[in-house]
Amino acid sequence: MKAYTLEPAQVGDGDIGVAFAEEGFIAGKKVFRKGHRLTAEDLAQARTLDAPVHVIRIEADDLHEDDAGRRLAQAVAGNGLELRGPAQSRYNLVATCKGVLKVDVAALDRINRIPGLAVFTLPDHLTVVPGRVCAGVKITPICVPGAAIGDAEAIAAGTAVVRVAPFVPMRVGVVVTEGLSSSVRERFQGMVRKKLGWFGSEVLRFEEPAAEPHAVATALTGLVRDGAQVILLAGGNTVDPLDPALLALPEVGAEMIRFGAPANPGSMFWMAQLGAVPLINLASCSMYSKATVADLVLPWVLSGEQVGAEQLNALGHGGLLDRGMGWRFPAYEVDTVDESTEE
Repeated sequence: MKAYTLEPAQVGDGDIGVAFAEEGFIAGKKVFRKGHRLTAEDLAQARTLDAPVHVIRIEADDLHEDDAGRRLAQAVAGNGLELRGPAQSRYNLVATCKGVLKVDVAALDRINRIPGLAVFTLPDHLTVVPGRVCAGVKITPICVPGAAIGDAEAIAAGTAVVRVAPFVPMRVGVVVTEGLSSSVRERFQGMVRKKLGWFGSEVLRFEEPAAEPHAVATALTGLVRDGAQVILLAGGNTVDPLDPALLALPEVGAEMIRFGAPANPGSMFWMAQLGAVPLINLASCSMYSKATVADLVLPWVLSGEQVGAEQLNALGHGGLLDRGMGWRFPAYEVDTVDESTEE
């Protein structure tokens, strides 16, 4: 890369291909933006610039920001994303499906340590819909050494740095251990069906066993036998050691993954595993709410992720789920957005 001052009166064929390091004006009007590469067709205009401008000659081993940005974006983009741009030399990676954003944070950090490269994303494990901008890619100088992009491509070759894991349609069983009036039952079941439908899943059936361990255990085993891939449990009292749902877990051979989430609210949440079937506690029919810990974890499960203690423990970072954290939760009223014009 070589930088020099382009004098309007001296512009010639030898300047073709240089990139503007600042904006160029003619009669006070911006004609050339930063990063623009001078073409043969531009020479006549360039000779009438209001003032000299700084330009960069891109050497053979350098890449212009647009070319470098495109290669970098293609390298980091995994499944479920499409490339859009450039707009002011920024490329966007946009979701093509409804699902969970997965970011390899370690690989992302390694790439961003390379001078001149910038890849920025939404938080890992966020639920997204088609049209959502999930990541941006930009080269911060006008050009970078081609070797820098090669290094980034080598890092990205071993992983999907940014991808969207689509939701997998599943059959979900629901066990309610709290007596419900007909109006409350209708409201609760409607909310559960609506939420699961948003993910593309369906309710296998609702079970309302007696509030005693063996009855709950029978309901759980019956749902698994009939094809439930996920089971939600509602109405329990997790602070009660004699809660029938908790006592039913060892009876059916379920293993507790995490009791209580490191989040607020979240102390009433628990998750267990019955063979290949995740059991997710909703506590006191909390599916009425749009913002519970279950609403953070359920998308992971319904994208086919094997959720374990490590993922649940990590909820503590960002686990203060106050009013300002609404963006963390699935937008159940939205199926698609259009952020194509955002930069």
